[in-house]
Amino acid sequence: MRNNSINDLNRANYGIDGPIVLRNLILIGIGAIFTGILAQFQLLPVQNDIANTLSKFCLGITLFNLGCITLSIWSSKIGKIREAKRMLDTYVWKGDEKVLDVGCGRGLMLISAAKHLTTGRAFGVDIWDSGDLSNNHPQHTLNNARIEGVQDKIEIKDGDARQLPFENNTFDVVLSSKVLHNIIERKKRNQAIHEIGRVLKPGGWVGIIDSFQYANIFKTLGWKNVHASGMRLKMFPPVKWTTGNKPITQ
Repeated sequence: MRNNSINDLNRANYGIDGPIVLRNLILIGIGAIFTGILAQFQLLPVQNDIANTLSKFCLGITLFNLGCITLSIWSSKIGKIREAKRMLDTYVWKGDEKVLDVGCGRGLMLISAAKHLTTGRAFGVDIWDSGDLSNNHPQHTLNNARIEGVQDKIEIKDGDARQLPFENNTFDVVLSSKVLHNIIERKKRNQAIHEIGRVLKPGGWVGIIDSFQYANIFKTLGWKNVHASGMRLKMFPPVKWTTGNKPITQ
């Protein structure tokens, strides 16, 4: 038991996505359970049909929420790790790339990319919002990088996707996973896409995992090899990939 506990402490933890949503699902589920129980005890003696209907409705809500909670936790602990690896494996790495992860959080994409590097370096930026990712803090990112053995290949800093703190044409690869949909206004979300294009070198590659796909924007900008995947069901809620290359000349 002691050895298992030590191994757990030395395993990278990339957090739970959408912890506030998860908390609300749990609270609604608990409320539905108690409402169903009260319906049976308070209404059943006098309003049999209403009590049974209400109890079934509450049971349905509870089961639905339980399913969403289970899928969300599985996605956060297993699904998103597999999906990040699959997308990164579609890119042909040289090892000397300069990589940016926009909204790096606790470092899943950042660290996964760093594992492909030899002389290259990976940078991560985030606003560190724990409402989007549990315990989202740069220290957790650095700790995960240490556990994964890539602490010497990464750098992290504060930065907003809508105004990235880097010069034009800085990176060979720009990545982002489950971040851009958190920018509610479409105009500001598109601004983040343009920022990604601004800091990417001509010919550079972008890989985005998100609830939305951004192929139409990239095609409008004249990007090459633009691909938008169908729904990827390994994550919950399902996501889409958008990949492509910034044109060498514009």
